[in-house]
Amino acid sequence: MRRVLAVCAAAALSVSALTACSGSDDQGSGSTDSGSGSANQVNVVTWWSAGSEKKGLEALVEVFNEQHPDTEFVNEAISGGSGDQAKQKLQTDLAAKNPPDTYQAHAGAELSSDIAAGYLEDVSGLYDEFKLREAFPDSLIERLTVDGKIYSVPSNVHRANVVWANVKVLEEAGLDPSTPADSIDAWIEDMQKIKDSGKQPITVGSTWTQLQLLETILIADLGADDYNKLMAGDLSWDDAAVTTAFKHFDTIMNMTDKGLWSQDWEPAMAGVVSEDSVAYNVMGDWAVAAFDSSSKKAGEDYVYFPVPGTAGVFDFLADSFTKPVGAKHPEGTNDWLNTISSKEGQIAFNKVKGSIPARSDLTDAEIAEFPEYQQSAMKDFGTDTIVSSIAHGAALPLPVTEKMKKAIGQYDSGAMDVAGLQQAFADAAK
Repeated sequence: MRRVLAVCAAAALSVSALTACSGSDDQGSGSTDSGSGSANQVNVVTWWSAGSEKKGLEALVEVFNEQHPDTEFVNEAISGGSGDQAKQKLQTDLAAKNPPDTYQAHAGAELSSDIAAGYLEDVSGLYDEFKLREAFPDSLIERLTVDGKIYSVPSNVHRANVVWANVKVLEEAGLDPSTPADSIDAWIEDMQKIKDSGKQPITVGSTWTQLQLLETILIADLGADDYNKLMAGDLSWDDAAVTTAFKHFDTIMNMTDKGLWSQDWEPAMAGVVSEDSVAYNVMGDWAVAAFDSSSKKAGEDYVYFPVPGTAGVFDFLADSFTKPVGAKHPEGTNDWLNTISSKEGQIAFNKVKGSIPARSDLTDAEIAEFPEYQQSAMKDFGTDTIVSSIAHGAALPLPVTEKMKKAIGQYDSGAMDVAGLQQAFADAAK
């Protein structure tokens, strides 16, 4: 069968547009019963439409083509940082009982609404068939299990609490790049030194990047145990330590370039990566690809370290794929879930993406194929205390996260002060 790899643009948000760019004459054919249909194609919705994400998807599709040559991959990618546009489109399609064959989501609480609504199949049987319970670490299986069932298959694991720092800017401010601050207060002092040197201390982009920054400050100021209690509803959002974290967030936000608050993570990161004009950016480890594409070398041009105060904590998120109820090509979905969870698929994808495989059964030789950062992240994921990301859907249900991002937007516009922001988060968590 001839394959078609069709990449849909962000503008293709209508059902007709997505159908048009599927590149398949039999789009929409087959039974809507998830127990029937053929494996001749699989329609996949992601937000991997540009940069390292797109390259990672292409590497994954290459493995898919080798493993399942009779199943056509149909790319229905929708652009937008952290998947905001894709999630909006998906909710409309799922409610209308017009699901894709599979879609990308963040593993964890983000899927709770879709599970409760009955949109997703239990894929626990595939975990047995593909022997994933032996391949994935127990800590990951626990985060994927809901009332004894599993509803998605992860392609990777990312870490959110990483600071990426420009060596030149730090040294010009008299700071030692090899010795980062060990607390948020000490980090703010370093930022002031950078500001006094005439450079931008830190940069952030749109609301999801700001929420990621805030969650890492919460982890630093509360510690892993109390952060987990906060996520579980066992610690109040008006706790004194939470208030301290929000004040720290406000201080740091006032050191950023407000002109970038409407931008996605890559434009906001440029000052650290290629312009030597900004010292710090807090970003998930997909950021390493931006340095690689600019031929920057770790230790020489940039350094990375956990957000000060979070050493020994791994702020977890994972891209995961589902099997929707009513998918038109359920066997094709199974083929895709098989590839993205396979050792070959995870190695090919994560080498490019900057994340680490969800599988814990890689050999030493296979681990050695990965760049320095990813090797360090694999080690940390096996030893650090794991907490779940708010911004990336692992910690809280999607409606809660969306309310928090909306509140940050109001804070950005000046319609809400930092105390109001803290109260808005408390209200959202209810």
